[in-house]
Amino acid sequence: MKAENLPADCPSIDNLLQVLENSEKIFDLEKIQRAYLYAASLHEGQFRVSGDPYISHPIAVAEIVAALGLDTDSICAAFLHDTVEDCSDKTNLDIIAARFGDEVAMLVDGLTKMNDINVEDKEEAHMENIRKMLFAMSKDIRVIFIKLCDRLHNMRTLGVKKEAKRRTTALETMHVYAPLAHRLGMQRIKQELENLALSYLDPIGYNEVNSDIERKYGLNQNFIENTRSVVSEKLNEYGIRFTLEGRVKTVYSIYRKMFNQNKSFDEIYDFYAIRIIVDTELECYTALGVIHEMFRSIPGRFKDYISTPKPNMYQSLHTTVIGRDGIPFEVQIRTREMHHIAEYGIAAHWKYKSGDRTKEEIDHKLEWVSKLIDAETGVLDSEDFMHTFKIDIFSDETFVFTPKGDVIALPQGSTIIDFAYAIHTEVGNKMIGAKINGMIAPIDKIPQTGEIVEILTSQSSKGPSRDWLKIVKTGEARSKIRQWFKKEKRSENILIGQAELEKEMAKFRGHPTDAQREEIASAIAKRLGMKESDDLYNAIGYNGIAMTKVTAKLKDEYEKVVKPEDDSTPITNTEQIQTARNRKVRSDNGVIVDGEYGCAVKFAKCCNPLPGDEILGFITKGFGISIHKCDCPNVEINKRNPEYSDRWLKAHWDHNISSANNKSLFEAMIQIIAENNMMLLADITAALADMKVSLLSINTKKRTEHDIIINLTVGCKNIEHFNSIVSRIRNIDHVRSIVRGFT
Repeated sequence: MKAENLPADCPSIDNLLQVLENSEKIFDLEKIQRAYLYAASLHEGQFRVSGDPYISHPIAVAEIVAALGLDTDSICAAFLHDTVEDCSDKTNLDIIAARFGDEVAMLVDGLTKMNDINVEDKEEAHMENIRKMLFAMSKDIRVIFIKLCDRLHNMRTLGVKKEAKRRTTALETMHVYAPLAHRLGMQRIKQELENLALSYLDPIGYNEVNSDIERKYGLNQNFIENTRSVVSEKLNEYGIRFTLEGRVKTVYSIYRKMFNQNKSFDEIYDFYAIRIIVDTELECYTALGVIHEMFRSIPGRFKDYISTPKPNMYQSLHTTVIGRDGIPFEVQIRTREMHHIAEYGIAAHWKYKSGDRTKEEIDHKLEWVSKLIDAETGVLDSEDFMHTFKIDIFSDETFVFTPKGDVIALPQGSTIIDFAYAIHTEVGNKMIGAKINGMIAPIDKIPQTGEIVEILTSQSSKGPSRDWLKIVKTGEARSKIRQWFKKEKRSENILIGQAELEKEMAKFRGHPTDAQREEIASAIAKRLGMKESDDLYNAIGYNGIAMTKVTAKLKDEYEKVVKPEDDSTPITNTEQIQTARNRKVRSDNGVIVDGEYGCAVKFAKCCNPLPGDEILGFITKGFGISIHKCDCPNVEINKRNPEYSDRWLKAHWDHNISSANNKSLFEAMIQIIAENNMMLLADITAALADMKVSLLSINTKKRTEHDIIINLTVGCKNIEHFNSIVSRIRNIDHVRSIVRGFT
């Protein structure tokens, strides 16, 4: 490249071009040079905080991209990744597409931050940029490769930034980019990102661990070399062709293990490690036998990731043994192809397989990306979005088996409900129970690695319960449950959403009219990107948006719409009690409270009263009146508390609601103690179906070696209907006893 074509003081890319020329792959060097020259001209006059010409950053990113073995378009995009964002007055995506092709423009677009999005705070802007990156990543995985290279160079040069900026960038790296690198199997980049982020987030802790590593390594300086020597000698006896590497655990991995497991530095057993790289999978197991013959293994420290690979495609055998000097060390054994994937993850397809890779092969290994995108679709709350993102990306995995032997990988801590939805959406929607290793288990049970989980389904199932949203761990399951309620229960969702919003409005003084309430709801809906108020109510009803997100905007809109003279400060508890006593609110609950029909009431979940039960009303601190059975344990406890003495109101059922012809359904809880039997759940659900009783939820847990507890929630008309249901279930074989409510 001729020097006169370069802007003044512009670094050259001769080293990069030399590396590409010496590569076994074929690159379009002329196109790469044009991309470099164009980026250099656009960034001319721009400088980094360090004082270096800005183009030095795109050059460094392009070099890291090239080291990953990516293609010509990826290297061009690395040079151009900041041009649209930082040089918008000089270029745009259309110009880049015309100069370098649509693929380069698409990659640059995926790497460009959304500076013009209409959001109201920095957290929302951050969330939208991550969403955009994930969406671009789902279309072309090279976007995230380049982004990781960009972040790696930024972290390497972060020291010149101000303290606040260093910390913000390091936190984002630790919570977003390092986990993504881990999930993509790119261990080299992941480890460097983690170490660099830790050095800025906790420099004292980082330096302490680093000093301990140097001290320990100095005391046993020859340990790894001696171990490699004796292992090499033994492997040669078996005629195995191998490569042997030694390593010391990274600062971050030791720091994290000490923190999470509350261990001292001297309690970290896998400080030292050797890696044996062989030709075939069979030789991996042969080498494992050799290691266990030479050294005493530590029980519980063997993991076979070859037969059961991690979701990020990582495969290897891990075992921890005691060396001849009494020093424990880890041994990793893998093939050369496994090693390439362990180091470079999905990028290994570009680095080592070049033209041999197929789109179907890559898409299959990136199914988790599509699931992640689907899970985040429709999530409107930034805190919820980031929580789900971190769980799905960063959690360690649990490997659970279906009865057919298929392996389902789940984030650690996932429940049986998560497992059901990981198999298929309809399996989750039709689930009525589950078994773990042949034994009936509650659906909120957390299965462990190696367990066999069988999901029990029924075509008569009414679908998932709203309570499941509080139980599930994964974004995939939460999204599928929300989608079911969004599709199947819109009218119900709208009523729930309206009630929730009115509950929040009731905390402010003033008396907004129905038209004002609708105006407030419509304004909030538009601020959240929705067409009308019903969309907002629906989203609240199916938990598509957290109420905290709505209440943050509610006060603003309330003050705009309700007359200025109305004081919109929250009502005190005393005022709220008096308001509840005086106002006459009409509803369809069929309860008469303190002589007034139709007060705004809700039925207490602790006792689930039914028409026919003796009841009392309790004025809640939030909104409305909670209805309890007179013999509810909470009534007995709270009646003795002077603080609550003025909150209790007389209440009874209206004659119409308690009549036998009433079609309204109320939730009733039934606890069954029974002998564990394979047909028990089927007999119970068949009996309920025969009586045309709605089964709202079912949960089981082990009581003794032979007995189980089954908790049912069913729809009842009144106490007589409830008694007939109990009588029918009591006659089923293996049922020992039945009580109302859960204990």
